[in-house]
Amino acid sequence: MTTDHSKLYRVHPGVAHAQKVIGNLERKSGHSLDQWVKLVIDSGLEASKQRVAWLKSEHQLGTVTAAMIVDHAEGRGQEKVDPAAYLRWAPALVDAMYAGKKRGLRPLHDKLVAVASTLPDVGISPGKSIVPIYRHHVIAQIKPATQKRIDFGLALGAEHYRFSQRVVSTSGATTGDRITHRIAITEDRDIDDELIAALKLAHRLDEQ
Repeated sequence: MTTDHSKLYRVHPGVAHAQKVIGNLERKSGHSLDQWVKLVIDSGLEASKQRVAWLKSEHQLGTVTAAMIVDHAEGRGQEKVDPAAYLRWAPALVDAMYAGKKRGLRPLHDKLVAVASTLPDVGISPGKSIVPIYRHHVIAQIKPATQKRIDFGLALGAEHYRFSQRVVSTSGATTGDRITHRIAITEDRDIDDELIAALKLAHRLDEQ
């Protein structure tokens, strides 16, 4: 039986941004994506890094735009621009995150995802090293920080709330980061009522 990952995962906002970049490419640069791909191939350069550097130096393209063109020229990166491809790719991102010596953290990760999924209007959007949890914006994130610890980040803003000392400030409120607090998760009992209360607060603060 095939799992419908669209019910567990939400398309990462970066996909919509990438689509916008491609959509505006011809208007901003004078060349369509296919025309840029042809220029890359005709350049005679073969290494990806060389191609990106060439697009930046010779054509004054930004790093993100240049990398997307090179990805397309080399037949990869579809998951960065295609929502369906991203949703197919998302489970592999999580599997890779917990491969090897971090494998023992996977049950804790899955429990955190299960807890977050009980909240309304929430989506899970895996990246390569973290798993952000969204409502309208990021409200939390799951990060396997070491072989034995997950850092559960929370977007609680600059206000002070009555949580125990295990809810540690990340200084995100002063640096402009969404994630302002974190809780260290090393065992099942760390996913407790306090963590759930903090997550619900982050969810409520993102009512928009």
